[in-house]
Amino acid sequence: MDLLFVCEHAGRPATGLTRRDVARALLAVPSGVALVAMPDLRRALVRAGNPLTPVFWDSAKETLRSIEAGIATVGDVQRWLEATGTEPILLTAGHFVWPEEDERGPVTFEMHALLVGYLEELVASGVVDPDALVLGDPAARRAYEELQERWLAEPLPDGRLPGHAVSDEQDEELFAAWDEEESFALAELRRIVAELPERPELPMEELTRAAGRLREMLEQPGYPGNVLRACAGFDVRPMPDDDAELWLSAAAGVSAPVSDLTEETDDPFELGHEESVLARLCSIQHADWLAAVAALARLGPGALASPERIALLIAESEDIDIEEGAEDELAATEGFFLPVVFMWGYLGIVDEDDTLTPLGWWGLPRALERAWSPQD
Repeated sequence: MDLLFVCEHAGRPATGLTRRDVARALLAVPSGVALVAMPDLRRALVRAGNPLTPVFWDSAKETLRSIEAGIATVGDVQRWLEATGTEPILLTAGHFVWPEEDERGPVTFEMHALLVGYLEELVASGVVDPDALVLGDPAARRAYEELQERWLAEPLPDGRLPGHAVSDEQDEELFAAWDEEESFALAELRRIVAELPERPELPMEELTRAAGRLREMLEQPGYPGNVLRACAGFDVRPMPDDDAELWLSAAAGVSAPVSDLTEETDDPFELGHEESVLARLCSIQHADWLAAVAALARLGPGALASPERIALLIAESEDIDIEEGAEDELAATEGFFLPVVFMWGYLGIVDEDDTLTPLGWWGLPRALERAWSPQD
C-alpha cells in the first residue's frame, strides 16, 4: 500500500485527497498492512503538499491498532470514518439510513456522492472542523448531524429531495424483488395444482352457507369483520354480489391483505389486536404460503390444518427450500398462522376441529392464485 494505491482507490491526485479518501484506503487493506504503510504514506502526502493533520494521523493509528487487536467494533470504525468530516452519517438522528455501498442503486449512489461533495465544500470553508469531530467534540458532532439532516430534506436544483429520492429507490427495489418472488411462487403453485391427481369441484351448498355468514360478519363493526374487510379491500370498494367472487376475495385477502384498517386508534404508536393480526398476515412469506396450501391441496378434505400442523407441513415441505436451522422456527411459524386459521374458520375453509373442508380444498389454491396474480 502506497500513495499511488490511495490515489487510485479514491480516483484523485495526491493534492486532492481528503481525510475520507485516506481513511477508506487504509480500511481497504488488512489493518497490519495499513499500520506498516502509514508512516511512508504520511511522508509522501507531506511531499505532495497535502499533509492532513497530526490529529487525523493519530486517530488513524489508534483505530487501526484497535482493529488489529480485535477490540474495535463496526460502530467504532464507522464513527471514525464519519469523523473525517466528509463521510455521510450512516444512521441519522431522524432515522434515515444509507444502504450498504454494494446495495446502493444509481439514485442512492448519486445522492451519496452529492452529499460527500457538499461536505467537502463545508470542510474547505471551515464550517466543518474534522479535528473537532475526531476529538469527540459533542457540539461539533451535533452540528455535523444537523447539517446532514437539513441537506437530506432540502430540494436540489432539480427539485428532488435527497432523502425521499433514496427512499423511493429503495422502495422500488423492494417492490421489484417482491414481485419477482411472487411471480415465481405463482408459477410453482400452478405447477403443483396441475399435477394433483384429483381436482376438487365447487361445493355449492357449502359456498352459499359460507358466503351468507361472511356477508353478515362483514356488515358488523369490530373484529374479525373489520380485518376481513381490510384484507379483501371492501373498505374501499363495494362487496360483490356473486357468492364465489365474495368468498374468493376474502380468502385471497387473508393471504395478501389489500389495505390497512381505517379505524383510528387512541395511540398511533401502539398496535391494537386488529393491527397485530394484519401485521402477522403481512409477515408470512410466499414460500410458507406455497408450502402450506400445496400440502393441504394434496391431503384433501379432513386433513388437519391447525397452526401447529401447518408449521410442521411447512418445515417438512419439499416444495420450498428450507434453510438450515429453520426447523427450530416452528413456534414462530405457528404464531404467524394462528390468525390465519382463525380467519379460515369464519370462511368455512376449516371446521371447528381445524380440519380442511371440501370448500377449503376447492378454494384455497384458487384464492392463493388470485392473491398472487397481477391485478388490473
